[in-house]
Amino acid sequence: MKIEIKPYDDSFIAVSFPEGFNADLLNSVRRIPQRIWNDDEKLWLVPNTQRALDQLKMNVYNTGLFNVDGEFPDAGQGSLMPEDSIKRMQEILKAKNYSKKTCEAYKKWVESFLSKYSHKNSLGQKEINEFLTELAVKKHVSPSTQNQALAALLFYFRFVKNENPVELASVIHAKKKERIPVVFSRQEVTSVINNLSGSKQLAAELMYGTGMRLNEVLALRILDVDFGMNEIIIRHGKGDKDRHVMLPQKLVPKIKEQIAAVKKIHQKDLEAGFGKVAMPNQMDKKYPTAAKELKWQWLFPQANRWKNKETGEEGRWHLDESLLQKAVKKAILEAGINKNASCHTFRHSFATHLLENGYDIRTVQELLGHSDLRTTMIYTHVLNKGPGGVISPLDRM
Repeated sequence: MKIEIKPYDDSFIAVSFPEGFNADLLNSVRRIPQRIWNDDEKLWLVPNTQRALDQLKMNVYNTGLFNVDGEFPDAGQGSLMPEDSIKRMQEILKAKNYSKKTCEAYKKWVESFLSKYSHKNSLGQKEINEFLTELAVKKHVSPSTQNQALAALLFYFRFVKNENPVELASVIHAKKKERIPVVFSRQEVTSVINNLSGSKQLAAELMYGTGMRLNEVLALRILDVDFGMNEIIIRHGKGDKDRHVMLPQKLVPKIKEQIAAVKKIHQKDLEAGFGKVAMPNQMDKKYPTAAKELKWQWLFPQANRWKNKETGEEGRWHLDESLLQKAVKKAILEAGINKNASCHTFRHSFATHLLENGYDIRTVQELLGHSDLRTTMIYTHVLNKGPGGVISPLDRM
């Protein structure tokens, strides 16, 4: 098995698998932030930065498919982490039912920490303080990023090393900055959605109509849409929490058409001898035939099956995030909207417009899946009752 990494342009590095790949190898690229799938050339584009390249190397190395002296290039001095410690931490995280994204984030921070202090024989509170302070002072990370790094290190020390660091008062904390979310007007929402088409338009309508995050929409399966109860079930959301949101009645015909289209795609896959879909929580081991059932198929499947040339296995993942992000960005530009908007702006707009319509903030909090009401309160700052609803004295002259 081989992986090719070569320059693409000034902004990206091209990654391809000339001899095929498996799920672990595919996920090693999917975990890179801001990666893009180039469907025309059938390759992945990874940001041309040292951090992204180092992370890619580490992800691929951790698949166990390559060795340092063999096909895969050396990731550099100190970049290979104590494998036993990292694996032990991952096992504990999994046993405690931490989400996949949290496990990946914790692994990244612990690897970075151990790499920085690879020259030391013992690590403790002093190194934790130095590491966290450097994040705030030199790297200017946000408070939430610094807190995530702290949580990862505390988890590592407490559950892997069986130590309990408590003297962390000397850490210089990142300054919390109040940021008002970018919100579309109702007219802007309509303009952006009208510049989309097909399944991408439906995905955008669901983000605005339900407040779902981008990854939550794309991870929907057919069984998650309950037409009888007029609701959508979001499973394994942020914090590994499930929640219910309304099913917008305007979208019912479109969703049924989408399910009918998925059924045709699935039938062709079954006739070709494939049709299995990745199952959550290893359910395929308990229910071997469930992976081929229509109800478990993605609501937004990718256009082409992925292929493993070594095993002959083929399957479908859901639509890649980068494809929808790119389409929405293009739709925003075509709509002539000069805001720093993205897919997540639909979620911000959903919350703000509900509050404008008179819904209480706790209802909005529940629909968004926020654990803390203070997180939802940020949307009160962009209501029309603020500066936008005040008449300037100049306008009264």
